[in-house]
Amino acid sequence: MTTPLCAVLVAWLLGACSSAKYLSPGEHRLDKVKIICKQKEVNTANLDAYVRQLPNSSWFNTVKVPLGLYAMSGKKDTWLNRTLRKVGEAPVVYDREMTNRTCSELKLALYNMGYLGATVTAEEISNRHKMTLVYHLNPGETYRVENVSLEIADSAIARKIEAIATQTFLKPNMVLNINTLDKERERIATELKNQGYYKFNKEYISYTADTIQGSKRVNLTMHLALYQKNKQSPLEQHPQYTLNDVHVVTEFDTDIINLNRLHELERTEHKGLDIYYKNSLMLRPKVFSEVNFMREKEVYRAQDLDRTYSAMGQLNALKYSNIQLKEIPDSNQLDAFILTAPARAQSVTIEIDGTNTAGDLGMAASMTYQHNNLFRGSETFTMKVRGAYEAISGLQGYATDNYTEYGMEASLNFPRFMFPFLSTEFKRRQRASSEVGIQYNTQDRPEFSRRVLAASWSYRWTHKQRYQHRFDLLDINYVYMPSMSATFRDEYLNSTASNSILKYNYEDLFIMRMGHSFSYHSPETDGVTGKKLKSRFSIRTNVETSGNLLSLISHTLYDRRTASGQYAISNIAYAQYVKGDFDFIHHWTIDNRNSIAFHFGLGIAYPYGNSTILPFEKRYFSGGANSVRGWSVRSLGPGSFSGGDKKIDFINQSGDVKLDVNIEYRTKLFWILNGAIFVDAGNIWTLREYEEQPGGAFRFDSFFKEIAVAYGVGVRADLDFFIVRFDFGMKAINPAYPVEESGHYPLLHPDFGRDLTFHFAVGYPF
Repeated sequence: MTTPLCAVLVAWLLGACSSAKYLSPGEHRLDKVKIICKQKEVNTANLDAYVRQLPNSSWFNTVKVPLGLYAMSGKKDTWLNRTLRKVGEAPVVYDREMTNRTCSELKLALYNMGYLGATVTAEEISNRHKMTLVYHLNPGETYRVENVSLEIADSAIARKIEAIATQTFLKPNMVLNINTLDKERERIATELKNQGYYKFNKEYISYTADTIQGSKRVNLTMHLALYQKNKQSPLEQHPQYTLNDVHVVTEFDTDIINLNRLHELERTEHKGLDIYYKNSLMLRPKVFSEVNFMREKEVYRAQDLDRTYSAMGQLNALKYSNIQLKEIPDSNQLDAFILTAPARAQSVTIEIDGTNTAGDLGMAASMTYQHNNLFRGSETFTMKVRGAYEAISGLQGYATDNYTEYGMEASLNFPRFMFPFLSTEFKRRQRASSEVGIQYNTQDRPEFSRRVLAASWSYRWTHKQRYQHRFDLLDINYVYMPSMSATFRDEYLNSTASNSILKYNYEDLFIMRMGHSFSYHSPETDGVTGKKLKSRFSIRTNVETSGNLLSLISHTLYDRRTASGQYAISNIAYAQYVKGDFDFIHHWTIDNRNSIAFHFGLGIAYPYGNSTILPFEKRYFSGGANSVRGWSVRSLGPGSFSGGDKKIDFINQSGDVKLDVNIEYRTKLFWILNGAIFVDAGNIWTLREYEEQPGGAFRFDSFFKEIAVAYGVGVRADLDFFIVRFDFGMKAINPAYPVEESGHYPLLHPDFGRDLTFHFAVGYPF
């Protein structure tokens, strides 16, 4: 038994045996809490949030290690005892008052769900110094709505509600669910605020429910009260507001927060928008006009206010923005003031890294310059230069023994769609950005020299907050190999055991791709109650294709080919392929300390036309901190391929198809530390047979026999801004070994030297 496991076991045993010393006579430690309901339609897991007192936390919902650590501390005020109490957890002393409060809140929750006759009782089961608490729920039958009627004294609002009646949540025969009733109040309030009713809120709406004698049916009436300015004012119809003037105050200063010193500022105007500033206008007037959705002399709409806030938030040139609405006395008009403050326009960041690759030491340094308002339109310009050096040992027959790399990249991001033929109104209503970039990188190794020139043109936009898109209109990469060592060429590229995949990745190559990425994230909180949901998921997809336009040009205009028979543009072969990726991630929250995360990932890439092999940068790899963690990065597959020459296996252990399935149980340990246990499965395969990758091809009738499986444990440090992760993965099924060999099932025949892999990473694996 390992030492950490012994410590955990000792802490658990001591906690179970000695936590009673912290209890006074007659007190009990709350050991377990259960919620039981015999009616299956009531999901008790959704009611955990109403429990006011919970027992001591457990690692993986099983072992109360934090309690055990606390129990190991003595009464003396020593450093060790203070540390044990800090990282541990004091015993939870059972409190009957908390139980009574929980019963009341559980009953109210059931009442809100339509169980008007529900009862809740608490059962106390004591065993020496421990207490098990069981809440028994008896919901009874739900009450249902027989008829729905409206009582609206305001005739103008009555007509508006009638116009949107088809969207109502109130239906005959519906369960009398309080949350649904409140959702209808929110819906009506939102609709009215978007039609000029600036002062309207859901508190003007109430309900009465009259039960029908001898049944579980009710007649529901919704009441909408008239407007009252204050308690002494008479009742009247709700005022409908219009916007009078919209002002923008740039370089906002706290000394004009009451907006009574606007006359001291300079003023300009653009399309009816008044813009006030001090000595310089930080953004062009057109930019403010594009991000403002509040129009003068039009009906006030709350959604236009929200859209303006959202659009302002996309401008990196602004530090913050605030919108104030001022009523014009004796009228139903509003003046809107958009207050903004500039962000720091320019910044420089310098980073220095040290590297250690198998004992070879190196250093890398980079400097990044960023300008957040290059053309006074909140355009973000970024330029980065990078250099790296590493001493390489153990190579013979090469002229040099070091690696150097230099690179430069620049990008320009526009906070809007920059594309012709799109209407101004369409571009205004999209939360979008456009980006162009260029990059140059030079690498000099003892074996070869490599140059990469890249350029890109892409768009990003968000739809309804949770739907995010990225469209790469053009992404060009030119790979040029100016020189190569004769030793490397003779020993690898021109040897009798030539490797077609290896050769392909050391030739000049032109890649021109187009692609679209999409992601969706489900809401984390309930839209009605605001409570955090216990289940949420996200989906990510990516589709890209390369070489089709170049193929059309080369086939139509001229027929030029390389020595290997590939079509070429300016004597440079181009890559042609199609690639698609799909990722699904689901999180389940068990309680505030325990959760489960599941990930499924699938990727397929197919080279065709001018290519029989995918470019190295587009091939799939398996193993590593975010894949099957029993293997180190890029060391698994394809299929049952086991490799042989470690100097080129990083090329051979790649494929055209990738499968990843991961499930991870996460738990809060103590202090900033979290723990995890996980099981990973997956592999990569090739779509074609390659001589240098025997056993790597995908076959429908046998691929499932080549799925690798790993298991392990992890420790994560939550440092607020990021997560530092340490994972230990063990191989369970290794397809590189034949089934009849013991190495195929390391789960049954473990060898720590062969099967254990350690990973260090930042962030969660999925």
